[in-house]
Amino acid sequence: MDVVLAPKALTAFIRRVEAEGGERYRDFAWRRTDDPYAILVSEVMLQQTQVLRVERYFESWIAQFPTIDALAAASVSDVLEAWQGLGYNRRALMLKRASEIISEEYAGEVPTTYDELVALPGIGPATAAGILAFSQNLPAPYLETNVRAVVLFEIFPQDEAVGDREIKAVLVQAAQRSVEMGIEPRDWNYALLDYGAWLKKTVPNPSRRSKHHTRQSTFEGSRRQKRAALLRAVMTAPDQTAATYTEMLRGDLNAEIDLVEDILNDLTEEGFLSRTEEHYRVAR
Repeated sequence: MDVVLAPKALTAFIRRVEAEGGERYRDFAWRRTDDPYAILVSEVMLQQTQVLRVERYFESWIAQFPTIDALAAASVSDVLEAWQGLGYNRRALMLKRASEIISEEYAGEVPTTYDELVALPGIGPATAAGILAFSQNLPAPYLETNVRAVVLFEIFPQDEAVGDREIKAVLVQAAQRSVEMGIEPRDWNYALLDYGAWLKKTVPNPSRRSKHHTRQSTFEGSRRQKRAALLRAVMTAPDQTAATYTEMLRGDLNAEIDLVEDILNDLTEEGFLSRTEEHYRVAR
């Protein structure tokens, strides 16, 4: 369905979010800078990872890889080592690949348009919108889980299976109208995020009424757990065979040789590992 809010309703929504989010403002290191690279790093880290965990990694990452060019020049091994504990290692690899493209094709400067950003590895619509809003202070419909909770709670309080298309329509209108009301895009999106984080702690999660809501699969015993453990094993003890890594994982994860070989092949094809004959190590 097409969603067009009446001017008074849109203004009232923006004022409520501004007040509620402003009251619950959260101070993070990545909010104290408008450096596009730092914002890019924070947005990628915040994909599928809790804020408190990202807080423990963000500043050390920036210290180790202070610029796009520094990250582009770093080894895959160093990048993955710095990422350990954040989960979803693919994000680290995509962030490095994006930095290599930016370093080579954009002279180390993060692109400034939405289309250029989403063309980079690992950057989707939400991440691109976050970079534009937080580094350039541009109005952008920034749709992520906390923002989705706000729109569902405020605009669709009784509706079920609300699609992201409807939610994004509200955000597009609010992004433009908030600017007309004198609210900085950066501050508007902070308010959405902080209000949403508070809502999810205090009321039944509104996001459950989203058409796109899914429960995260169990990590324990999953292929994802075995992938992460196997990657750590190769980082810790490189140049071993699949049989050796199977023995290393068998005790805790009950990994079998066929599964280990399959995962090692996947990790090699994805660029995490390199293979020499039957031995594996982290790609350079």
